[in-house]
Amino acid sequence: MGFKIAVVGATGNVGREMLQIVAERGFPADEVVALASERSVGREISFGEDAVLKVYNLEDYDFRGTDIVLSSPGASVSAVYSPRAAAAGAVVVDNTSHFRMDPDVPLVVPEVNPQAIGGYTKKGIIANPNCSTIQMVVALKPLHDLAKITRVVVSTYQSTSGGGKEAMDELFNQTRGIYANEAPEKYRSKFTKQIAFNAIPHIDKFMDDGATKEEWKMAVETRKILDPDIAVHANCVRIPSFIGHGEMVNVEFARPITEDEAREALGNAPGVSVVDHRADEGYVTPVECAGEDAVYVSRLRKDPTVKHGLSFWCVSDNLRKGAALNTVQIAEVLAERYLKDRAA
Repeated sequence: MGFKIAVVGATGNVGREMLQIVAERGFPADEVVALASERSVGREISFGEDAVLKVYNLEDYDFRGTDIVLSSPGASVSAVYSPRAAAAGAVVVDNTSHFRMDPDVPLVVPEVNPQAIGGYTKKGIIANPNCSTIQMVVALKPLHDLAKITRVVVSTYQSTSGGGKEAMDELFNQTRGIYANEAPEKYRSKFTKQIAFNAIPHIDKFMDDGATKEEWKMAVETRKILDPDIAVHANCVRIPSFIGHGEMVNVEFARPITEDEAREALGNAPGVSVVDHRADEGYVTPVECAGEDAVYVSRLRKDPTVKHGLSFWCVSDNLRKGAALNTVQIAEVLAERYLKDRAA
């Protein structure tokens, strides 16, 4: 016997990807239910190669008997329905920002802190981190184990899919419109400035100290997942690409670390693929990581401006490892280590 799982927000970018990955990875599920808002009820959505699922209404769904909920409907919706599902006995793996900094909710990247999953018993909820945080901590973990990290400065180059389907549509329509001699403003609703052929140093709302909330998330989430003593300074930029986030990461350590030591540690780390050749095409770009599971690390080199410093470039598919895949990986650990009795 297997588990009964429900996917909340099944018609969105991440929800669709969750369903695809559940099917791809052969998650031990006897029943999979697709849930979304009332306007999507009755639609059919792909599940794996051949199967389709009918979409049911989240608002009146009875979660009793559901083992695991994979949730990505937006923070305000999750704030209502994730606790409701947990109260009915399900364990929720939540991909929204609502629960991430709740001290009673574990924030998990399975390659980094799988032991934290056991904390789900406090509220019945496990939080999935921000997409830009996930790929960075996957790369930082083996380096932190090797030579304790004291400070990280990261600049991100984030694709429009991080803002949802409407953001991707805005990039497409603006780009097409420019070639048709149309004003970009005609298609601007999601972003604060033109996204086509541009870069916008503004993701999420501004905070009192001048940082954006996306930058704040990267700092506080990294400390919660990896080490509360790491200082993190983030600079987050939206760029005109559809899928895949890039990050240039500068790391300072408590002790000396060589490039070769770092390269070996990264090469042996789960979830990391090192492609680092000091030649044309000897690195990975966001276009190349789309549809892939790994976090790719390139351009690894010493930073001579600090005592013990390294820099590297990393890219990852933000819809997969940055969201849906990480969520499913959490569920896999949950099912294998903590919920075996439910599938007996």
